[in-house]
Amino acid sequence: MKEGLLFYMQFKKMIFTFLIAAIGGGVFQFLHIPVPWLLGPMISVLLAINLLHWQLVWPNSIRNSGMIIVGYTIGLSMTSSALHEMGRQIPYMLLMTVLLLLFCSVIAYVVSKISNSDYQTALLASIPGGLSQVLILAEETKGINLGVVTMTQVIRLLMIIVATPLIVMLPIFREAGGSEQEAIDLPAATSVSWAHLFPNLLLFAIVCVGMAFICIKIKMPTAYLIGPAIGTAVLQAFGMEGPLLPSALINLAQLMIGTYVGLLLRPNDMPHKFKSLCIAIGSGLMLVIGGIGLGWLLTIIQPVSKATGLLSLAPGGMDQMGIIAHAIHADLYIVSGYQLFRTFFIFFAVPPFVKWLFKRMDRRKADEESVLIRRN
Repeated sequence: MKEGLLFYMQFKKMIFTFLIAAIGGGVFQFLHIPVPWLLGPMISVLLAINLLHWQLVWPNSIRNSGMIIVGYTIGLSMTSSALHEMGRQIPYMLLMTVLLLLFCSVIAYVVSKISNSDYQTALLASIPGGLSQVLILAEETKGINLGVVTMTQVIRLLMIIVATPLIVMLPIFREAGGSEQEAIDLPAATSVSWAHLFPNLLLFAIVCVGMAFICIKIKMPTAYLIGPAIGTAVLQAFGMEGPLLPSALINLAQLMIGTYVGLLLRPNDMPHKFKSLCIAIGSGLMLVIGGIGLGWLLTIIQPVSKATGLLSLAPGGMDQMGIIAHAIHADLYIVSGYQLFRTFFIFFAVPPFVKWLFKRMDRRKADEESVLIRRN
């Protein structure tokens, strides 16, 4: 009886959360704000839990379902020509990823000096990786202030998700250029009927879900996004054509993800709220500016549009940047390729390097202390 009542209460809160998110999406769409069904639910839920103190519930499984839908959409853009272009871009992907990480290390140094905090915490708070991967690394590293890392990462993510679609809609970024005209010229999603999905979508759905769970088993980062994208691309490589999704389903996927992100940030539960919030916003703003600069640099060395360059180097999540790229008809496969490369690079290369760096810093600090003790 108790379990049934608890399930009913949780389900009721989940429906209430969905209504708040849907209202936010509807308002943002009415106001013609870019990517309304991602930003609207995120902002409305964030305000509801922090200003009105409402108890909202949004299971991870719903967010993961939205990620699978977005992953499928990204996979549709990975044709053989797109994959060839992504392979050609690998040296530039490495260059841009390293430059971004160097910029983040500079931001961490500035933040550590301004806030009188340790550099290790500031560095992990500034790394633009997946939130879960960075938090796992922070938990495994001694002496790290996990609360500061969590709050800074979440605020950074929210700032980039909110700022990027607004920036990319400015006239300077909407100018046609580079390969944007050659981007996937998909038919308008509004013209796609639900009847068109079946039975063609069934095989793709099974493969997408199966690949997501396989990627989870092998501990691949952002498995619910990467798995479906890979599965869809493989099926297309074998000559199968995946059906386009109706706009309503794509909007629903955005709502699923945006609602989850909005629930992450709870500044009322954090110590030293004002100081920590200011530092997090400042470092997030610097990352946004750095992403714009690197995106501009990419347009100089590669024939891509300004919008594509910005979305490729924006230190946000692959799912959010993919949604925005799809909405404005940027080169989705270029954006996804750069975001995916950075995700893997940070997941596999950064943790061992950071651990080595921190050990070296600790040894150096211990040597300096021993010298001081001897002198005294």
